[in-house]
Amino acid sequence: MDMSRIFLKGACPTPIGGQAVLEGVMMRGMERTAIAVRLPDGRIHMKTNKNTASARWTRIPLLRGVVSFVISLVEGTKTLTWSADVAEYFMEDDEEEYEPGRFETWLTGRIGENGVWQLMIFLSVLIALVFAIGVFVLLPTAAIGWLKPFVSGAVTLNLIEGVLRIIMFIAYIAAISRMKDIRRVFEYHGAEHKTIHCFENNLELTPANAQQFYTLHPRCGTSFLMFVMVVSLVLFSLLGWPDLLMRIVSRLLLLPVVAGVSYELLKWAGRSDNWLVRVLSIPGLYLQKLTTREPDDSQLEIAIAALKGVLVEPDAPCIEGIVDRDGQLLEPMNLAALKKEREEISGTDGSGERNDAERTCDDGKGTDQ
Repeated sequence: MDMSRIFLKGACPTPIGGQAVLEGVMMRGMERTAIAVRLPDGRIHMKTNKNTASARWTRIPLLRGVVSFVISLVEGTKTLTWSADVAEYFMEDDEEEYEPGRFETWLTGRIGENGVWQLMIFLSVLIALVFAIGVFVLLPTAAIGWLKPFVSGAVTLNLIEGVLRIIMFIAYIAAISRMKDIRRVFEYHGAEHKTIHCFENNLELTPANAQQFYTLHPRCGTSFLMFVMVVSLVLFSLLGWPDLLMRIVSRLLLLPVVAGVSYELLKWAGRSDNWLVRVLSIPGLYLQKLTTREPDDSQLEIAIAALKGVLVEPDAPCIEGIVDRDGQLLEPMNLAALKKEREEISGTDGSGERNDAERTCDDGKGTDQ
């Protein structure tokens, strides 16, 4: 691994971060967030939103790490859901259209479509947290408990648990990276990193300039997750080896501390460049080799458009619609308008049924010209 391509001399770290989504990239700046996705016809659809003002207590060290993690999880879920909604409108004609069930219809009548959407986001975040904590926190400590008769020393047991947790996490990432859709997301992840590198090195934001940079970045959220694994390994090793229930309770109570310390380490690594930072960053950077892939120029165009979407004047209006490669609005178009356009092109009436009644006999005639 060439560290000189990651910790670039002369680069000016920025607070801009991002996330890969389905066929697109989200960029988050100080003032606003932009999500750009590639439509099947090659156009770029982008949506920008003003960021919610940060509360004063979110700037407190350690505490801000916990808050940032929760906000990132919620906003990341919303972003992925939005990109999935865009992709849904461009399903192939032979794919089955989604139809809401009785319960969803009843719930929509009670709390409205926006309420259903907010509930879905909450449940998605809750399920993700339960899955992550159950698989990567509780399962390892329960599994290693069977080794107690054969292993002497609480520190050794805790270290084995930590190593098992890291192995399970890496295996999970490696497994999902074999999925076609996830590989595409990882390519956009690489495009996000290359674009931010390009911007931080004061080069013109073009695919050609961005391609020369590495897909790895020291401030990546993947590195944060690896910091969480390593910090938890060290911290949990100091707790002894009580019974299973106490181990579970202690680990759950210390998770906010682990997240806070990991966030501070990531912030420090992102703005510093010395031998200690490089050593501490190595595990996360190697994990990024699994979560990023080389993007093509079209994917870099999406990342560049998203980045330019946040590099605007603070009083610039938010937009949603078709944009050019510089993130400039060409045609306002929200999701409802996008869906209507898709229905008109595919010849459906919104229910998935083709509207053949409006066709004339001439529609089926060919021409010799």
